[in-house]
Amino acid sequence: MSSDGEKVRTSGEVSRPEPTLPTVNPAVDKSEPPKPAFHPAVYVSVWIALSSSVILFNKHILDYAQFRFPIILTTWHLAFATFMTQLLARTTTLLDGRKTVKMTGRVYLRAIVPIGLFFSLSLICGNVTYLYLSVAFIQMLKATTPVAVLFATWGMGMAPVNYKVLMNVSIIVVGVVIASFGEIKFVMIGFLFQIGGIIFEATRLVMVQRLLSSAEYKMDPLVSLYYFAPVCAVMNGVTALFLEVPNLTMGHIYNVGVWTLLANAVVAFLLNVSVVFLIGKTSSLVMTLCGVLKDILLVVASMMIWQTPVTGLQFFGYSIALVGLVYYKLGGDKIKEYAGQANRAWAEYGVTHPAQRKFIIIGAGLLIFFLLMGSMAPSYAPEQVASVKGMLGGATAGNA
Repeated sequence: MSSDGEKVRTSGEVSRPEPTLPTVNPAVDKSEPPKPAFHPAVYVSVWIALSSSVILFNKHILDYAQFRFPIILTTWHLAFATFMTQLLARTTTLLDGRKTVKMTGRVYLRAIVPIGLFFSLSLICGNVTYLYLSVAFIQMLKATTPVAVLFATWGMGMAPVNYKVLMNVSIIVVGVVIASFGEIKFVMIGFLFQIGGIIFEATRLVMVQRLLSSAEYKMDPLVSLYYFAPVCAVMNGVTALFLEVPNLTMGHIYNVGVWTLLANAVVAFLLNVSVVFLIGKTSSLVMTLCGVLKDILLVVASMMIWQTPVTGLQFFGYSIALVGLVYYKLGGDKIKEYAGQANRAWAEYGVTHPAQRKFIIIGAGLLIFFLLMGSMAPSYAPEQVASVKGMLGGATAGNA
């Protein structure tokens, strides 16, 4: 009994731990809040705006501003890009990706220089084309670029020949051929330069694909420009030295404007920067459709700014080419899948936001109406069109 009582007294004397407040371990790293990012639509819109601006800007300088030195203009773009990439490499982290590229003198001579040669040729041919063809027709011809890339891929042994794919891309070719027959201001030398530029660009893209197939040479577009711009600037500069520099005077530069040429180079460089930020922000569907939208907007802009005549046959042929382009890049199954998702999303949006849906439909209808009226404006309001062209810097001469 005494032992039992002793046990009771002993157990009663045991002190219980006092409650304590929870503490934070200072050794544990605090999770950083997510950094604010722009909506993907912002990146896409900036890319479309810059890409379209470069094309319209080049057309204005080379044709309407009478600065008929396409090789010199290309050299200026590449020299500016070389300076800016070197500056960004030393002051920002945008080009840190170059540190993972195992670039040696041997690789530079055997891979970068040949690719740079085709890059230079494609840029030269592309700029020379602006002297002869309209922006609208150039964009129609550029729809054949995937076809040229496909043939270059087969020719270099990067993929086996697939006749089913060949039948798919033939739709693009048929559409462009129809559009070419409908072109009013068809100039053969300009057509040949554009086709040459497409072939050189397709060859360059396949060579870049082969280079990037190795994990040691993975590069984003800005890092690629860091390596390619210097060698391309030298190649184009040497070519311009013999073909165009003897005919160039300071009067030509002052006629265009030093600030205009500087702004042109800045816009061209910002386009490359925008591509870096765009990568990974959107799907292949969005990029394909945005590319088609950009081409259509350029055709419309050419019609409205420079009164470029576009026939019904061209519209018909270009529509066929664009449909073939989307089908080739996405495939029939993907198109059906995306179409089903879009229909369901549109129906759900109509149920939850009926007023906004009606507003979108009315707005789209008005936009199409004004675009059509704007394209026909030269026929019923020539004085107003001339006034707008004067404000935009357009000229009556040149190949609209």
